[in-house]
Amino acid sequence: MRQRRVYGADHDDPDPGPRPGHSYRELVGGPLDGLLLDVTGWTDRPLREGAALTTEIGRFGPGGRAEYGPRDGDPDRWDWRGDIP
Repeated sequence: MRQRRVYGADHDDPDPGPRPGHSYRELVGGPLDGLLLDVTGWTDRPLREGAALTTEIGRFGPGGRAEYGPRDGDPDRWDWRGDIP
């Protein structure tokens, strides 16, 4: 089984996986599919609304963002909503 990778971890990080005591959401679909998003310390509003995450591999290239938000009935999985500049 491959190790789960956390969004924002360096590609050469020897341990890019989840850390004990942190809270994560799984990103589903789009350019960040399969990554875990560390939401430790986030307040209720962003956890309900989702986030626009910087990515170089989305439709808009470097500086673009991929928008993800909680799945209805399964808020631990965040679905891709599309890419934005």
